[in-house]
Amino acid sequence: MDPKTSGRVARSLETLHALCYFAPEVSDEITALGVRPGRAAYFAGRSAPMGRVGAGPVAATFYVFNPDLVAHFVPACWEAAAPEDVTAARYRGVDAAYRRLLGEEVLASAEVAEAAELARTAAAGCSVAGRPLHAAHADLAWPSEPHLVLFHALTLLREHRGDGHVAALLAAGLTGVEALVSHTATGRGFTVPAAQATRGWTPEQWQETVEALAARGLTGPDGGLTEEGAALRSRVEAATAEMAAAPWDHLGETGALRLAELGQPLVRRALDHGAFPDGVFA
Repeated sequence: MDPKTSGRVARSLETLHALCYFAPEVSDEITALGVRPGRAAYFAGRSAPMGRVGAGPVAATFYVFNPDLVAHFVPACWEAAAPEDVTAARYRGVDAAYRRLLGEEVLASAEVAEAAELARTAAAGCSVAGRPLHAAHADLAWPSEPHLVLFHALTLLREHRGDGHVAALLAAGLTGVEALVSHTATGRGFTVPAAQATRGWTPEQWQETVEALAARGLTGPDGGLTEEGAALRSRVEAATAEMAAAPWDHLGETGALRLAELGQPLVRRALDHGAFPDGVFA
């Protein structure tokens, strides 16, 4: 299957995974265990399948976050709640969020059941080799309800792609902050202030990175990407897509396109019912 096509399919379904980072139900379940709200709940919820890890593995796998920011919340979050309890809370929260956003009738539909099986088939084509965050999630038991099977499968696919993306960035010689700065410079991601705030980099660190990228000929005086910088980012994205293609090849183009067809009404419904706060686009 053409990696560009499989990439479009994956992106078209991203909302159904990404809503877990914004749904109040997920945050409420995790913070009810004693984990602090906000970033602590995010780091704990996403890293919990790896177990009681320290800040190092979280910073390594999340990649673009300032390690000092990660260390402010990890491993302190495990003093509040055990990782396995956080994972269970995350899935309870996703269950509640899906019920609110999509509705009981939709969740009980044949279409959701079909989408879940297709996504699970795709996820079966993922490899754990060299993909630590995906592998940790792949060790979790599969949920029983179709909508949670769908969420779990999409999470496996998302983290599989993410681990491959980190590999592509490393091969391109981009550190975590350089990856973030260069991606922001494409104009397709966060604004600079939002990227700095959410990923924990100071304006001074950001400027130092811009200057370092400029010294390599990747950014210009205005902080935008040069032709060489744009070409490097394009190679990174192409390599990421190539490394993310295996599960979609396993599913097959017909199945992938059918999954996208089934997923789009769910995505639209979730967005229409407030899956993301104002100003957040997925």
